[in-house]
Amino acid sequence: MAEIGKGVSPGKLASNVQKRITRAQEKVLQKLGKADETKDTAFEEEVANFNKQLADGTKLQRDLKAYLVAVKTMHECSKRLHDCLADIYDPEWFGKEEVNSLVENTDHLWQEFHQELLDNAVVTMDTYLAQFPDIKARIAKRERKLVDFDSARHHFASIQKAKKKDEAKIAKAEEELGRAQKVFEEINYELQEELPTLWNSRVGLYVNTFQSVAGLEEKFHTDMGKLNQNLSDIMTKLDEQRQVKKDVNAASTEESETAPNHNLSGSDSGSDIPKSPPKNETPTVTNGSSDAELPPSVLFKVKAIHDYGATDNDELDLKAGDIVLVLPFANPDEQDDGWLMGVKESHWLQNKNLLAKGVFPENFTQKL
Repeated sequence: MAEIGKGVSPGKLASNVQKRITRAQEKVLQKLGKADETKDTAFEEEVANFNKQLADGTKLQRDLKAYLVAVKTMHECSKRLHDCLADIYDPEWFGKEEVNSLVENTDHLWQEFHQELLDNAVVTMDTYLAQFPDIKARIAKRERKLVDFDSARHHFASIQKAKKKDEAKIAKAEEELGRAQKVFEEINYELQEELPTLWNSRVGLYVNTFQSVAGLEEKFHTDMGKLNQNLSDIMTKLDEQRQVKKDVNAASTEESETAPNHNLSGSDSGSDIPKSPPKNETPTVTNGSSDAELPPSVLFKVKAIHDYGATDNDELDLKAGDIVLVLPFANPDEQDDGWLMGVKESHWLQNKNLLAKGVFPENFTQKL
């Protein structure tokens, strides 16, 4: 109840109290069947639709917000997981920079997905539901004004039926009836226009909301799928690199126990590895595959007996049958056990240069 001294005059307060009393009395009379009650079945159905629409919208809003919270939680878990990967990934492992980039891009993708869901679904739903409180208040007001209208009709009819006619009272009652009818019909007309329109609007809202969510999910999972595929490829390469080095080390150990490795320096007098020729000489190194003249820096030739896929920029890709011209290392300290430096003979024959050189595992080849 309004308090005196806060914008409500004593007269206004008394009028409001009297209205409430009159409405309560009229409702009692209507329930007792002693007064007519206006019934509008069509409007009652619209109000029922309104209440259902409000309940459905409120549930959808609640579930959308719960979904958004779940996305936020998944984002935080994903970030911790990928940050952990970046922290434990050794700098010398294959794809270190790519892993760091993937971690950053994954985090950005989650942030973008969360924000777009908020803007295109949750905020839209909040805006949609914001119109319901005002309409709900006007429905309640219409109900009160309908009781006032029914009460004025009842009062006017009672005065008219009185045995002793009082024209002044009849005129006043008729005036009050007209005023009550006008107020009721104005608000009733507005709601009769708005409620069906509001009811029909729910279809468009549901369509737009779920199309937005579905589209955002599709884009998110497509982009995330690409990042996950890239990460999987990096892990595969890392495993291949590990396995190759493991095999090379194992083979080198086995060969060192059973037979001497290729002597790159040519210091083993019992070896048939050709020595680097003097600068003034230009020998021809052959192995049956080509009699073309070779540069003096070539130590010997080898033939690939297994395919080898390069796992780093300084390595050679080999196919079984490839002939490689073995070269000395510019700095012998850089040579790893079991690895040779060379250029494919096909490159030398075509380009007459040794620029496309790289290292390769010795045990994947045999000396010619």
